[in-house]
Amino acid sequence: MSDATAAPQTDLSAYTTLRLGGPASILTVATETQQIVATVRNAPGDVLILAGGSNVVIGDDGFDGTVVLLRTRGIRVVESHEESVVVRVAAGEPWDDFVAYAVDQGFSGVECLSGIPGSAGATPIQNVGAYGQEVAHTIVAVHAYDRRTGTIRVMPPAECGFAYRASVFKHNDRYVVLEVDFRLARSSESAPIRYAELARNLGVEAGDRVALQQARDTVLKLREQKGMVLDPADRDTWSVGSFFTNPVVSAAEWTGLGLDAPHWPGDDGSVKIPAAWLIERAGFAKGFAGDGVAISSKHTLALTNRGTGTTGALLDLARTVRDGVREKFGVELHPEPVLIGCTF
Repeated sequence: MSDATAAPQTDLSAYTTLRLGGPASILTVATETQQIVATVRNAPGDVLILAGGSNVVIGDDGFDGTVVLLRTRGIRVVESHEESVVVRVAAGEPWDDFVAYAVDQGFSGVECLSGIPGSAGATPIQNVGAYGQEVAHTIVAVHAYDRRTGTIRVMPPAECGFAYRASVFKHNDRYVVLEVDFRLARSSESAPIRYAELARNLGVEAGDRVALQQARDTVLKLREQKGMVLDPADRDTWSVGSFFTNPVVSAAEWTGLGLDAPHWPGDDGSVKIPAAWLIERAGFAKGFAGDGVAISSKHTLALTNRGTGTTGALLDLARTVRDGVREKFGVELHPEPVLIGCTF
């Protein structure tokens, strides 16, 4: 096994989709799983694992420690059954490459997660979801290095603590995700379409199935329209995607709010309110600008770097939006990305 190699530059803005973030003290590139483990085990101080950089906000002062860029690759079938397969994906594998592979192979279960930037290893951390699917629906195991015990663990879903945009891995540096196992159906058709907007664009009813490629193409089109597919020439995509999670309140809180707003039932009788609806009606339209940053012109939930922004300016904009929604509706917005070296 070779050692991890030094990165060509230490400024972390080069490795995040926001194109923001100051320098790292040490920045290395790991292309093998054992390189990740060895680097993390031997690092002299704090460690930050960074792959696609699509769901992280890094402070302007950077990271005082070792940053490990995950560049591991690999997709392989490790179990094959008549109606399903288990596919093991390296943490550094670009997520959408895996989705494209699954669709091409006739493996159903992640097609509605097409176009999401970032790496496969980041998806269980955030329990990534979109258009009616989330990775918790298909993950059967997460292979992770446990820094506390110094061992590699194979963690079933029950140990992963999956919840809405959350898991045991989020805001917790104990585990380093190395590989993820997904159980997918052998089918040329999508999983049942759950998301109303997607069903409308497909011309089907909720619960219907469509061809895998049709589902993928339609999701990609919808994401492109919202500036949610990375494009270096489009500043609306210089973001972390949705900056805020949709607020979840109890049934009693929902009744007390008295809102005539779209909403969805959540777990245990809770109610989920679309953050975009709250933001727009609190007076923050698409394109609402700060200092070198702005709400996307395509999607209210995306806060973007217009090319001259800073992390400080982005968080100032986020606080302005959060405070405005709280004042208008009495509902608290929470950030979806992980914040490193900065606070909200």
